[in-house]
Amino acid sequence: MAISFQTKYPLRPITNIPRSYGPSSVRVTCSVTTTNPHPNHEKLVLEQRLVNHPLSKENDPTLQSTWTHRLWVAAGSTTVFASFAKSITGGFGSHLWLEPALASYAGYVLADLGSGVYHWAIDNYGDKSTPIVGAQLEASQGHHKWPWTITKRQFANNSHTIARAITFTVLPLNLVINNPLFHSFVSTFAFCILLSQQFHAWAHGTTSKLPPLVVALQDMGLLVSRKDHPGHHQAPYNSNYCVVSGAWNKVLDESKFFRALEMALFLQFGVRPRSWNEPNSDWAEETEISNNQA
Repeated sequence: MAISFQTKYPLRPITNIPRSYGPSSVRVTCSVTTTNPHPNHEKLVLEQRLVNHPLSKENDPTLQSTWTHRLWVAAGSTTVFASFAKSITGGFGSHLWLEPALASYAGYVLADLGSGVYHWAIDNYGDKSTPIVGAQLEASQGHHKWPWTITKRQFANNSHTIARAITFTVLPLNLVINNPLFHSFVSTFAFCILLSQQFHAWAHGTTSKLPPLVVALQDMGLLVSRKDHPGHHQAPYNSNYCVVSGAWNKVLDESKFFRALEMALFLQFGVRPRSWNEPNSDWAEETEISNNQA
């Protein structure tokens, strides 16, 4: 039965959406109800519904830091600064200056590469049932669907998993190694990795909401760029993995380094990376609608 929509039943714009819902998507569904057997008396009914995204509210408990999160960040930070202190005191004692500075720079450069390799791995292999890192793999999937939620996470909530890994890695090194060059490298590398999720979050921010110093460091190429990183969230989701400075992204993407690594793993183990498959609804991004748009 054909229905002609003319001026008899005009569709009016929806303007009375409550602002208290926070970020949400608006779904308008149309249904046709028949009040009598004659098709000319059909009535168009519009139903307005607000569909909230998961993690859409600022006070969502999953976005907030717990004391456990804060304690792990404190522990990770303590081990990093202990390593840094060893590099400083050791440098003074041995009158070394240039070598520790170069070691620190190497730690910064390789931290960006390390962040990219790890980001690539958790994006493409395993799932929430994977031992040890399953929770991070599940979080990675959620980040691709709702990337903007990373800007709403509190610092310790966003960084505690990395801080825990750094604690267990750097603490033994502090106890058994005293070489200042070694600790110059380790402290800088670990510091950048510890903050990599915060750098990542800033890359999803907007200039007006970021601290001016962060914007300046991004523009200088010292932190991952808010202009380049969004390319990682566009199909086929296989580029811009590095989230410290992002300096390695162009090299790795143009050389097809990760594609070659994926092919090697596939030929050796028969495992396909997730980026080879057409993204499904669990991977595709849902866009936030701000209060001003609602």
